Amino acid sequence: MKQHHAETGGAVSDLKPVVIKELTDHDYLRWDEFVQSCPEATFFHLCGWREIMERVFRHRTLFLYAERESKIIGVLPLAEVKSLIFGHSVVSLPFMVYGGCAVNDTAAVNPLHERAIDFCRERDADYLDLHNRIAREASWPHQDLYVAFRKALLPDVDANMSAIPRKQRAMVRKGIKAGLRSDIDADVERFFPMYADNVHRQGTPPFPKHYFEALQRVFGEQTEVLTVTDSMGTPVSSVLSFYFRDEVIPYHAGDLAQARDLAANDFKYWELMRRACERGVRVFDYNRSKKGTGSYDFKKNWGFEPQPLHYEVKLMHGTTLPNKNPLNPKYRLFIELWKRVPLSVANALGPYLSRNLG
Repeated sequence: MKQHHAETGGAVSDLKPVVIKELTDHDYLRWDEFVQSCPEATFFHLCGWREIMERVFRHRTLFLYAERESKIIGVLPLAEVKSLIFGHSVVSLPFMVYGGCAVNDTAAVNPLHERAIDFCRERDADYLDLHNRIAREASWPHQDLYVAFRKALLPDVDANMSAIPRKQRAMVRKGIKAGLRSDIDADVERFFPMYADNVHRQGTPPFPKHYFEALQRVFGEQTEVLTVTDSMGTPVSSVLSFYFRDEVIPYHAGDLAQARDLAANDFKYWELMRRACERGVRVFDYNRSKKGTGSYDFKKNWGFEPQPLHYEVKLMHGTTLPNKNPLNPKYRLFIELWKRVPLSVANALGPYLSRNLG
């Protein structure tokens, strides 16, 4: 195990120095116990993502933790991504809405960042990309592309329905009147075809089916697949969500083209909200959205207010931020071309491309 000692600086103190270590299989329990107890930590800081990144996406990882007096005081999960469109990066974490340092002692932040920068140098990466919820490095460039949508759930189901703005509430009721119903699936067999069809219409390569199967295997009951069927029992919309502490995070979704006319998406998220409320969940995290997109507007229409995300970038080479905006001409061209690829071909080739779009 590699260890890196960091000086705390300042006046003479009785505190022991912060030591930076790399996660091993023997540290999993300690790591996740810290993540569960640390207010800054999220579902995406759990050590299970190390297995997902390495075995599904084949990315080299470096999961760092900071110790003081043999106690973990901070974690920073990292993965290396080599992309033809976005360059060579080290990210915390690719494809994840949140990442960066999660600490219960701010003395851990600088040593963790220093070790991450060293890793970038070792790998000759172009930049370090941290998906922070909390601003950490004021002098670093930041990407002002995404916002988060989070809202407290009320303890009463009917009160949550009443809290939905009137026009969006009417869409939920439309789905109810259309005879839609929701069920919890034990696997991703119904979810995956709708997910793949949905991302193809958006011009995005799909993740492989075995990624979603791995999520269920690695995270167990912290994942859930909710599928909506029409009045004839045909699946029309589905969502894979994560549960963490008292939060639910709808993260991967799919639907058929006819779902819009049935208001199936509105019904789907209401059903997720209703079920979460009934099981005592207190926060509905609507995931991130890019500003100026239909997803952004949809979540606003549900009464969720955008919250800033602090995606900070340490440039290792040059002075230009990676342009991950869909308006980026290279990215835009890729999206338009991908929409024209037959779905069967997209499903076969997509997983080889999506792994490098983080």
